[in-house]
Amino acid sequence: MAGPLDGIKVLELSRTLAGPFCSMQLADMGAEVLKVEQPGLGDETRSYIPPEIHGESTYFMSLNKNKKAITLNLKTEEGQRIVKKLVAESDVLIENFRNGTMEKFGLGYDVLKEINPRLVYCAVSGFGRTGPMKDEPAYDLIMQGFGGLMSVTGEPGQAPVKVGFSIVDLATGLYASLGVVLALLAREKTGTGQYVESSLLDTVVSLSNYLGQGVLATGKAPGRYGSAHPTLVPYQAFETKDGYVIIGVPNDGLWRKMCDALELIELKDHPKYAVNVNRVANREELVGILTEYTKQRESSEIIDRLKQAGVPSGPINDIAQTLAHPQVHAREMIQEVEHPTIGTLKMLGVPIKLSDTPGSVRKAPPLLGENTEEILELLGYSNEEIANLKDKGVI
Repeated sequence: MAGPLDGIKVLELSRTLAGPFCSMQLADMGAEVLKVEQPGLGDETRSYIPPEIHGESTYFMSLNKNKKAITLNLKTEEGQRIVKKLVAESDVLIENFRNGTMEKFGLGYDVLKEINPRLVYCAVSGFGRTGPMKDEPAYDLIMQGFGGLMSVTGEPGQAPVKVGFSIVDLATGLYASLGVVLALLAREKTGTGQYVESSLLDTVVSLSNYLGQGVLATGKAPGRYGSAHPTLVPYQAFETKDGYVIIGVPNDGLWRKMCDALELIELKDHPKYAVNVNRVANREELVGILTEYTKQRESSEIIDRLKQAGVPSGPINDIAQTLAHPQVHAREMIQEVEHPTIGTLKMLGVPIKLSDTPGSVRKAPPLLGENTEEILELLGYSNEEIANLKDKGVI
């Protein structure tokens, strides 16, 4: 079955993480994505190794499935001319160059919308395309610090810690893909495209969510709670005899169920712990009591007891354990595709499930310039002209 974005053509002039992750979401849902890379070098993530498989960067592969690839030197007039020809046939363009770079190439939105008024132009950046910091570069790590995320990540009193995933980059890519789809929806009503923007700064501010709203209301900045929650207790990882276990008690009803399941009857109606506001006030004392209990028992015993009682709990898996879990496979989150040099390649699946127009993993991440000649031939270039472009370093 065709995906919901079948027939939509996306021209990707982005590299590294946020931009490619955005275009991959569109590709997974059926869009035809053409990735433009610098001749000889390509997306810098092609060199992000280890890990690798048969010389191919797994980092690059994680962001570029379901795409075709062409190499173009955008600093040349011929390369810019080819981009304009591609834009004329595209629905979406995604770029994450430094502010002003596309304009320097003669490929800014004001120019491209004249070529194709229906174009949805998506600009992904670090600090946004406006404001006093618009020209400063930003990476996920930088923005986790600047945006306050590292101030609430890690153990109390310890050094700041970044989130294990590049969460700000990835979420920026998700916001960008949502913006593109919204602009395509609006185009159905207006007949014209528009300028879409997504930035790491806006993303990390948005993701602060209940913590950020709390600061706006109280003026007080939250600190680090490790795996714990600032307004719920107990809601964290607890040490056990053989590792750690998660116990999540988001309301007083589940608190009572937890106490019954773990036979902590003396805590259930204790005035210090019976309601969440008091549990938060007595956090350190209560967590200490619960930890003394959990350290004497196996993780599986605690999880089984709480599961039978309907109390949220679970293990702390590593990523290998997660990817091997039967539930992950039942959700088709591991799929296989044929790669031109690797052979059968396992890849992460599509997280959004649509009953009638599902997304799919159809194509392995492309080799550098894999589709260059094919695309140029479709644009009307002869074999001689393509050979000439190669000689000039345009492709």
